[in-house]
Amino acid sequence: MAAIDTTRTVQFQSAPVGLNFARFTAVFTAWKDARATRKALSVLSDRELDDIGLTRADIATFTLR
Repeated sequence: MAAIDTTRTVQFQSAPVGLNFARFTAVFTAWKDARATRKALSVLSDRELDDIGLTRADIATFTLR
């Protein structure tokens, strides 16, 4: 089974335009990471999910936080 690294660092710029763009980028990146996590978990079987302590209903809880 493959591991997916979803840790990313975001550096904010001091300029107002740059800060807004950095925030947008951070939110968009978090959304993409959550989507990739849900997609990766959705292809696992119920047994595989049980092995890692999750259920199908838990997959939907991986959202932006």
